[in-house]
Amino acid sequence: MTGAERLPLGALLALAMGGFVTILTEALPAGLLPQMAESLGVSEAWVGQAVTVYALGSLLAAIPLIILTQGIRRRPLLLTAIAGFALANTVTALSTNFVLTLLARLIAGVSAGLLWALVAGYAARMVPKHLKGRAIAVAMVGTPLALSLGVPAGTWLGGLVGWRMCFGIMSALALLLMIWVRWQVPDFAGQARGRRLQLGAVLRLPGIRPVLFVVLAFVLAHNILYTYIAPFLAAAGMPERTDLVLLVFGLASLLGIWIVGVLIDRHLRRMTLACTWLFAIAASALALGGESPLVIYIAVGIWGLAFGGVPTLFQTALARSAGESADVAQAMLVTAWNMAIAGGGILGGVLLERLGVGAFSPALLVLLLATLLVVARSRRHGFA
Repeated sequence: MTGAERLPLGALLALAMGGFVTILTEALPAGLLPQMAESLGVSEAWVGQAVTVYALGSLLAAIPLIILTQGIRRRPLLLTAIAGFALANTVTALSTNFVLTLLARLIAGVSAGLLWALVAGYAARMVPKHLKGRAIAVAMVGTPLALSLGVPAGTWLGGLVGWRMCFGIMSALALLLMIWVRWQVPDFAGQARGRRLQLGAVLRLPGIRPVLFVVLAFVLAHNILYTYIAPFLAAAGMPERTDLVLLVFGLASLLGIWIVGVLIDRHLRRMTLACTWLFAIAASALALGGESPLVIYIAVGIWGLAFGGVPTLFQTALARSAGESADVAQAMLVTAWNMAIAGGGILGGVLLERLGVGAFSPALLVLLLATLLVVARSRRHGFA
């Protein structure tokens, strides 16, 4: 492979490790709810709000922070975001006060909003244009790894050494990552004042709004099912198989991100359509054969395959559409993504309470049909 074709793997894997730390910090309380609730003297439902507060921090901070920091050099900004995780996880590990714990989680969420807004644009700037998609795919591999391996491992480790030690280990990982970033990741200048676009101007760039709509619709569909997979499986007579089903999903996601990484630079549009169709097929299979364990495992595998690569597809489409304003556009993506996470919890909860798990698949199919229509219409800009 020539120098022009070689990816800077050391730097890209450092970014991937940043994503791993981000996702694991976000999701770890879900696997440690009973321990944390008992230790902090609150209910499990209240500890669950640690995840909500984290998402809220990302949702509220991503766009304002990236707008305010457009002129700052990129590596110091990236190191600041990672330092936020080290601080937040250290406070979480030591805190005996639930309010202080929530404040630490808010800081972690703010750090996540900043980091996610930086990663795709950072990866794209390291490589020539024809390798941008592949570079972003490598930088995003930490996400499915955290979901498929990190969260189950963290939950298991929490049972051995306690939840506080788990967050202490996360702090240590963040500190080691700061050293890695300082050693391997190149620095880039911020944008000159005269080249910066305001939020409204970036939003009006061709292709930005279609990509953001697709992010919102697809991720909303995903989170309706992912958030309430436990009651869905309970209704199918598989309540004790939630961990195994999520492992199938995570492993299939890893395969999905590898396939997308290989093909994205030549076939971004086709891959986006294919992932949406696969998710729709999985949703249909769950609707028609959701009482069969075999059908559920196959459908969840197809769903994971479809979902694994979409963060890379969406971020690459947005980076191409935004050009030099990629960081601002990525901050919008972070906001849309977290809105979809929150929306999935709310809409899925309403569907579950009023109509039962049988309403999930029709809702998913409506959202995925809208996704397909927008991608199909965005042939010139967005998903070109």
